[in-house]
Amino acid sequence: MLAAVASATLSGAVGRPVSVEVHVSNGLPGFTIVGLPDAAVREARDRVRAAILSSGLPWPMRRITANLAPSGLRKGGAGLDLPIAVGLLVAAGELSPSCAEGLAFCGELGLNGSLRHVPGMIALADATTPLGLVVPLCDVQEAALVRGGTVHGAASLAELTRVLRGQAHWPDAPVPVAPDHGPEVPDLADVRGQAVGRRALEVAAAGRHHLLMIGPPGSGKTMLAERLVGLLPRLTPEEALAVTRVHSAAGRAVPDGALLEHPPFRAPHHQSSLVSLVGGGNLSLRPGEISLATHGVLFLDELGEFPVAALEALRQPLEEGVIRVSRAGGTVTFPAAFLLVAAMNPCPCGEGIYQGACACTTAARARYRRRISAPLLDRFDLVVPLSRPDPTELLADAPGERSSAVAARVGTARARLDARREGQPQLSSDAAELLASKLRSGCLSARGLHKVSGVARTVTALAGEDVVTFAHVSEALSMRAGRAVVVA
Repeated sequence: MLAAVASATLSGAVGRPVSVEVHVSNGLPGFTIVGLPDAAVREARDRVRAAILSSGLPWPMRRITANLAPSGLRKGGAGLDLPIAVGLLVAAGELSPSCAEGLAFCGELGLNGSLRHVPGMIALADATTPLGLVVPLCDVQEAALVRGGTVHGAASLAELTRVLRGQAHWPDAPVPVAPDHGPEVPDLADVRGQAVGRRALEVAAAGRHHLLMIGPPGSGKTMLAERLVGLLPRLTPEEALAVTRVHSAAGRAVPDGALLEHPPFRAPHHQSSLVSLVGGGNLSLRPGEISLATHGVLFLDELGEFPVAALEALRQPLEEGVIRVSRAGGTVTFPAAFLLVAAMNPCPCGEGIYQGACACTTAARARYRRRISAPLLDRFDLVVPLSRPDPTELLADAPGERSSAVAARVGTARARLDARREGQPQLSSDAAELLASKLRSGCLSARGLHKVSGVARTVTALAGEDVVTFAHVSEALSMRAGRAVVVA
């Protein structure tokens, strides 16, 4: 007998519909799965058999073949356990063929018959629309984020079998937990001094500008970067769904019944591999750190210690807002619209020109700076040199301005910038002449002009003005002063 059950598999951060066809016939007992399954799907043979027997259901001692269509699409993960089990029970005559009509199934089976969480449930639920969806009870709230009330859940295969036979009702979904206020974000008031760094942080948050901070150890680079996410507004519903979808596909925990409403903050170590940063893998292509930072902040501390290949891989997503990962098994596109913030020392020993006590050789400094290529450096709108704060500022009792006050200015400036998207603010004559002189002297390239103009417009919006003045352009140019430290 033949049975077909609808399901889906995860491809990157997108779900792909899959039809699970199960055929039970006479012949030597055996269980074969075909249709480009990965190792996790092939192992479903043992999980499905143990789960069916543990649920008190008979195992057919016949020839069983499961085909995962379309056969040319690679299937991965344990989410196909449940549809294979349901299809087998229908094909073996334990369930009526009509009980699975209009339904799709996604879930992992435990050896005891329990239904377990599946990563990427948001993408899987979206791929099975408009069918009704049956998932593990713990995944009902996550699937309902994109499916509404067409999601059913069960805690075990035995419970699901009783429901499909009409012997029980669908169990109630867990009551969603009220979303919290998000993770605790350090406050900018903790930073003493560093007026230049605080201003650069505000401009970066308001204009979505990539920021590179260069300074010796102890200058507060990491402390400032960790507080940037507290200046960003909450995610819009569209952004929240995109961020939650990526985190779900990566197997990260998402709040029950709620979207991730706060911008993410990702800070990978400088020894992270290229794949962990940009995403990918051998068979199962998963999002990397740059995708997990979508609509949030990606902080690269000790930028000069990252592998050159990893840094160069950032250039394309910084321009396009997506990352395309190609492997022999296929190509997937992940979102990568993040705000890049990086910090580095001026040289390997960290002292550089600031203390006059640099212990690095000329060759060592040259090797260190060559890790940051000119094209990558051009992607940073703001390159700010920092020095260690004055001791009197560190010992002062008066706290700095709080993140909430700065965030309010950032929100107002963003609204002004979005309203001006159709028509850019006018340049004053002296501001235009200043930019022209920088172009003629070779201090600015065409890309640099675009970056400086964008920063100047952000400074204008923060000031609540409508004309880009000489002072605004001068401040924008000063926020690129750190480039001289890298290219010297």
